[in-house]
Amino acid sequence: MIGRIQGRLLEKNPPQILVDVHGVGYEIDVPMSSFYNLPEVGGEVTLLTHFVVREDAQLLYGFLTAREREVFRLLIRISGIGARTALSILSGMSVDMLAQAISAQDTAMLTRVPGIGKKTAERLVLELKGKVGADLTGVVLGAAPNDARSDVVSALVALGYSEREALAAAKRLPEDISVSDGIREALKSMTK
Repeated sequence: MIGRIQGRLLEKNPPQILVDVHGVGYEIDVPMSSFYNLPEVGGEVTLLTHFVVREDAQLLYGFLTAREREVFRLLIRISGIGARTALSILSGMSVDMLAQAISAQDTAMLTRVPGIGKKTAERLVLELKGKVGADLTGVVLGAAPNDARSDVVSALVALGYSEREALAAAKRLPEDISVSDGIREALKSMTK
């Protein structure tokens, strides 16, 4: 119904924003991946949206990329995954990291997202296999699932670094490096 919103950003209260479109303010929930890339308050913003009508509410979800919205729509079709959980998944990991986790059947990576337990992670892998994991065009780590670099990224994220920083540091590592050496080298390169 409402597929796109373009207007002036009035408020930013994670995960919700308020966008003024010709005098009408739309409250839109966005994943943190989109939230961090929004302009400053007062700036122009364009979001692709997904409109949900429930018995007790009408909710609007916004995304900066078509790929995020597509994955959101795939997620909410899975039994037991509602819009809030889908938003949490997209806030906890990028679409590329989700695709990599699905492709590698890495339920441990999925369970690091708040609200995702082991059974839900297994259901996500089962339901999304071939839908999300098949298209890995944007994945920086194009190596095998048990590649040491993916373990280095996981370790760096667990240490508090952003996914983007961890991916950039891991990309600079040699392919044949061990996990412990990879973590050590990545930390050295990140502290320079």
